[in-house]
Amino acid sequence: MGRPAWVSFAASSVGEPLWFFSVALCVKLLLIPSYRSTDFEVHRHWLALTSSLPLSRWYLDISSPWTLDYPPLFAYFSFLLSLPASLIDPTITDLIAGQNYSAPSAIVFLRLTVCAADLILLLGVHRLTARLPSLNRRVILALVLWSPSLLIVDHIHFQYNGFLLGILLLSLSFLVEGSDLAGGIAFAVLICSKHLFMVAAPLYFVYLLRHYCNGGSARAMLRFSMMALAVVAVFVVTFGPFVYYSQIQKVFHRLFPFGRGLCHSYWAPNIWVFYIVVDKVLAFGLVSFILGSQYLGILHSS
Repeated sequence: MGRPAWVSFAASSVGEPLWFFSVALCVKLLLIPSYRSTDFEVHRHWLALTSSLPLSRWYLDISSPWTLDYPPLFAYFSFLLSLPASLIDPTITDLIAGQNYSAPSAIVFLRLTVCAADLILLLGVHRLTARLPSLNRRVILALVLWSPSLLIVDHIHFQYNGFLLGILLLSLSFLVEGSDLAGGIAFAVLICSKHLFMVAAPLYFVYLLRHYCNGGSARAMLRFSMMALAVVAVFVVTFGPFVYYSQIQKVFHRLFPFGRGLCHSYWAPNIWVFYIVVDKVLAFGLVSFILGSQYLGILHSS
C-alpha cells in the first residue's frame, strides 16, 4: 500500500517549499496583533499618498513626516496595494483622515500584504534550491522561510524585506541556471525597488562582464549591448515618468538625502552608527576650523 497522495506531494520538490511556507505563514498570522513600529504608518501613508495624489506629486508630498524615500518601483507596488485597500477600508488610503490610522481592518490588511508579498521569497528560494540534494534544500528552505530575522523585521516591526530578498533570490536563481540576461534584469528591478541593494551592483557587474559578455570581441560587444539595453529599459520604465514631469531631481533628493543626513534617527546598531559619529566629528571639526580661521583673520587685521 503506497503513501497517501498528500504525503507524496509534501515530499516533492514543489510540496516541500509550500510546506515550509505554510508553517511560517501560520506563525505570521499569529503575529498580526503584535507590536508594530512606525514603519507600519510609513507604509500605510505610502498607500494613501500613491492613491490620493498624481504621480507627479508623489515625491513632493510633505503632508506626513513619512515622506516617500523608496525608488519608484516600490511606489508603484504601494499603488497596487492601495487599490484593494480603498475597497476594504477607504480610510486606509485617505491622505489626511488616514494619518496614524490603526483600525483592525488596516492592521489585518497591511499585515496580510506582507504575507502575500512573501510568495516572491518562496518562489525565489524554491528556484534557487530546486536542483540541490534533498537535505541541503530542506536546510536552506528552513533558514530562509523560517528566518527569525525576517519574522521580527517584517511581521512584527513591519517591512517588506522578504519580498525584496525574494527578488534577489530570483535574480541569483537565473544566474545559477545560466540565464544571465534575466538575472541582470531581475537585479535592476531590485535596485529600482530598494536602492540600498546597489551595494551588490559591482559584484553583478564583474560577474556578468566575465560570464555573460565573453567570447570574441563581436559577440562580447553584442551581449554587453543587450544587457545594457535591458537594464536601461528597466530604469527608463521606472524613472521615465518622473523625468517627463521634471521631478527626477526631487526623486534623487529623497533617495539620497545628503542635505538632511542619511539617517532618520541614531539608533541603528550597524555601520551607520560609525557614519553618524564620523559625520558629527567632521562637522564639529570643520566649524571649529572655520571659526578659528576667522578669529585669526580678525587678529591679523587688527
